[in-house]
Amino acid sequence: MFLENLVFDAVEPQRLGRFWEAVVGSERLTDEPDGFETRLSIEGGPVLDLCFQRVPEPPSPPPRLHLDLLGGDRQIEEVERLLGLGARHLDIGQRDVPWVVLADPEGNPFCVMEERAVYADTGPIAALPLDSADPDRDADFWSWLTGWPDAAGDAPRSLRHPSLRGPWLELFPERAGGKSAKNRLHLDIRLEAADDPDGVAAGIAERGGRELHPEWGDLPWRVYADPSGNEFCVLLARS
Repeated sequence: MFLENLVFDAVEPQRLGRFWEAVVGSERLTDEPDGFETRLSIEGGPVLDLCFQRVPEPPSPPPRLHLDLLGGDRQIEEVERLLGLGARHLDIGQRDVPWVVLADPEGNPFCVMEERAVYADTGPIAALPLDSADPDRDADFWSWLTGWPDAAGDAPRSLRHPSLRGPWLELFPERAGGKSAKNRLHLDIRLEAADDPDGVAAGIAERGGRELHPEWGDLPWRVYADPSGNEFCVLLARS
């Protein structure tokens, strides 16, 4: 198994997808009214597809998964570039912090990070912070699911691709009240040929996750939630 997709709910998938493609400098895969996909390849590291799927309504805040972008010593210039692409400043109560909070064209928050040594070799996406009711438990869950081991990052628990390149997957304590709505951004896991889908389902359940059965018709993938309720999909192995 491996982490393959970052999936955004979008009212206008093409508009949002083109924005993020310009942000991260990825390569377009599909460009259709109901779905847009673009591929981010990290040299010597992971390949991540950013996928944008149509939903009928704008997402509801607050997000439990968001993107932290590389800013570093060019943070100010990067913020100006992103504003020129269609981002806007966003106040989420962050007050005096060294990173800059912006929103994409559909209001999804993201951050442009300051200089940090741990962001060496991440590429344009520095980190994927994920809300968790129990970061230790969920880090173990996601490490098993993705094959990304623990690494010494800035979060209570941090995972990274075995190459030590590409973004961090960071587990942070969730806000008071926990999860209240479907995540607007989720992760997709891709099975490999040797993986047994039912065996993976059993492993997810053993580790505190659960399978979901949304009424979305006959899907070629299975939908799950991690132990904190964060949705993700498990895609069949490619033939």
